[in-house]
Parts: sequence; C-alpha cells; structure tokens
Amino acid sequence: MDGSLKNALFSCALLLLCFSTTGRAASCSSYSFSNNKVYSTCTDLSVLNSFLYWSYDPSAGTADIAFRVTGVSTSNWVAWAINPTGSGMLGAQALVAFQNSSGAMHAYTSSVQSYATTLSSSSLSFSVSSLSAEMSGSQMMIFATVQLPDNKTSVNQVWQVGPVSSDSPQAHAQSGDNLKSAGSVNFLSGVVVSSGGAGSRQRKKNVHGVLNAVSWGTLMPIGVMIARYMKVFKAADPAWFYLHITCQTSAYIVGVAGWATGLKLGSDSHGIVYHAHRNIGISLFCLATLQVFALLLRPKKDHKYRFYWNVYHHSIGYTVIVLSIVNIFKGLDILTLPRSGRGHTLASLYF
Repeated sequence: MDGSLKNALFSCALLLLCFSTTGRAASCSSYSFSNNKVYSTCTDLSVLNSFLYWSYDPSAGTADIAFRVTGVSTSNWVAWAINPTGSGMLGAQALVAFQNSSGAMHAYTSSVQSYATTLSSSSLSFSVSSLSAEMSGSQMMIFATVQLPDNKTSVNQVWQVGPVSSDSPQAHAQSGDNLKSAGSVNFLSGVVVSSGGAGSRQRKKNVHGVLNAVSWGTLMPIGVMIARYMKVFKAADPAWFYLHITCQTSAYIVGVAGWATGLKLGSDSHGIVYHAHRNIGISLFCLATLQVFALLLRPKKDHKYRFYWNVYHHSIGYTVIVLSIVNIFKGLDILTLPRSGRGHTLASLYF
C-alpha cells in the first residue's frame, strides 16, 4: 500500500470519527430551546431518547434543569426523578408531564412510594419551583428548578416514558429500555452513570430462583432417593445415611440462603405480594427446620418410639418435596410475569 493511499484512508477515518463525535455532541448540546434558555451542561441519557440539561448553582444548592424526550406523541407521559433514598423507582421524587385532552401541557410532582403507583400528584421531599412543560413536534420537555436533597451534588436519577389514557398516566412497558432507565448524575462534575435499577432487581430474583431450585428442587429430592433406594443394600450401610444427611443438610443451608433473598425481595417490593408463593415458602422453611431438629431427636433402631419417629420423619419429608415442587413452578411463573403481563400486580407497575 503506497503512502498516498494510506493518507487517504487515514483522512477518511479521521473524518468519520469527527462526524460521529459531532453527531453525539449535537444530540444535546446543539439543541436550542424555544425560550432561549441556555444550560451550562447537558448529557444524552442512555435509553428512551432522553436528554438532561442543567445549570448548577453551588451557593443555593439548586439545579435549574430541563428534561427532553424525543420520539413521543400527545398520548405519552414523560417523567424524570431524583431518588434520595435508593437507586430505582421506589422512593423516586418525580417531575411528570403530559398533554391533557384540552391540548394544554400538565406538569406536576409525584412522590413514588409504591410499585403500584399511578403517578398521582403529590409533594416531594425537596422543593421544586418554576415547574413547567412544553410539547414541540415529537418532543416533550420538563423545566424546573430543583433544590438538591441535603445539598448533594451527586444524586440517583430515574426517567421514564409511558402512555396516557383519559388524562391519566398508564403503566409503562415492562421490558427493554423501560427497565434500564436509572443511574446517577453529578451536577457539579457532569458525570452521568447508567445502572438500571430494575435490572438489579431482576438479578436478585434470578439468584433467589437458582438457590431454591438447587436446594428444594435438586439436593432435597436426591437426598430422599438416596435414603429410599440405597439403604436396602447392606453394603451401602452406613454410607447411605451419611450421604443422605449431607444432601439434606446442604439443601437446608442453600434453602435458607434462598429464603433470605426472598425476604429481601419482599421488603424491597412494597405493594407486590405473591401470597401463594410466599406462604408455601414459609411453610417449607418451617417444615425443613423441624426435619433438621428431628435429627437431634432420632431414636435408636430398636427404640420403642422409633416407629413413630419414622412416620413423622417420612411424612414431613415427602410433604416438603411436594410443596417444593409446587413452589418452584410458582416461582418460574412469577419470573415470566413481567414479560407476559398476565393479570398480576406486576402488570400494573408504573414509573
């Protein structure tokens, strides 16, 4: 390859880099607001065609912000929020806007205290002034001056887009980019990080499901089969017993970890209760704990109470197996609910 061709290719690559960089910058910094408002910093948010503009006043601890979303229509609502207590939806202090049936823009505040919120109007935990909204073509914008909580310059943010029906915000999509619209923003340095709080919650669900599938769905049945089919062979005694105890003890330990993650998910999911799955899980934990303590009270083979102990041990054991299978399938059904939207609380989640 001669020098002139190399130079030509280098020049083309340099031009492409410049154009791509300019294109990214133009997405927010080259935009001019109709009110001639100018902001000192702007950023392209990672999803939902959204952009955030702000000017930070360190002496007052306030941020003059503009939130812009493109590719929306008059049948959409948009929202941007600061979450002073968490990284996702719950606790988010939101600025919401949509165009009502009269054609006027409606901008208001909404404090999200439940996953079943309908984004009703309510005051926030910090002050907001000069709140307004504007619709321009396929773009919707929210303007406000926000008093940053505790004068913090770095805060967790959430943003969202959803449909409007009868002048009321409806549930947004429960998949794709709508589950990734979370992160943090530093109003002083301009650093923006995207995290996706809903994705983190989904990972916790997956961990909960895997732990319980390994415990109740795998180790526990294997331990039962070892006791049921190996002890008939004299050569396997007492090896079968120690294998049985190892499997059941391991299943219980892993099951306790899965139960704990379920409790954590429940405490983080206000307004969402899977009654059958929760009640069966509590029953499983209690029955399995009784089985563990029963090991300490196990009579010798020739003891007069050994027969009654065997009845108790087998009854509780098989009950645990049946309940665990039922609850695993209920858990798998729950994991598919956000995508299928089958008539459950998850299908009516907002923000």
